[in-house]
Amino acid sequence: MRIAAITLLVVLLLPYLVTPLYLVVQPVSMPMLWRYVTFKPVTRIWRPLNDIAPVLPRTVIASEDGQFCNHRGIDWRSLRDIIQEAEDLEDLRGGSTITQQTAKNLFLWQGRSFVRKALEIPLAVWMDLVLGKRRIMEIYLNVAEWGPNGQFGAEAGARRAFRTSADTLDARQAALMAAMLPNPRRRDAQKPGPAVQRLSALYQRRATRAGLDACLRGPSRAGKGQNR
Repeated sequence: MRIAAITLLVVLLLPYLVTPLYLVVQPVSMPMLWRYVTFKPVTRIWRPLNDIAPVLPRTVIASEDGQFCNHRGIDWRSLRDIIQEAEDLEDLRGGSTITQQTAKNLFLWQGRSFVRKALEIPLAVWMDLVLGKRRIMEIYLNVAEWGPNGQFGAEAGARRAFRTSADTLDARQAALMAAMLPNPRRRDAQKPGPAVQRLSALYQRRATRAGLDACLRGPSRAGKGQNR
């Protein structure tokens, strides 16, 4: 029993110990690891934030987490409102900040559960404190799934959808990629259906708000990318 308790404690603490390493290390997400161990293809080319068109993180903020630059990992007001109105776990996705989604991608499992949400919240606060906004966005854009066949990160997503690099994306392309994020295996920026086109148009308009990405300004901490 004691060994089991110690093992559980180590497992729970490990993400908090590993997080500071991600200031300089290029992390691999849990979905990427799962594809590796199941011998499925993974395409990921790391790109520092400086090598990604600024319109993409701005549009991702507009679509996923409009208060990204203002909260400390958790948008408590939005989360409280969503919990009060939620009828099931499906409704809770809207309460996840970009930082929470990054925590889930790096350390937790996919799917929806209150247990995962309970683990995700303090971890997101810790990541915001240790990594800061710019590095969190850099990691998120490089571990997010952007294709149905193991395409991870903005560079792989841009190449698949538009045959271009992440640093040359325009506003329309960035909005289409942002519209994919909740379900990249069903939503396709390469051949967007009517729903994806409507969402991308909405996100493109939202991304014009002034100061949306003010917290992302500054030098990138990580070096040039590499294939994984």
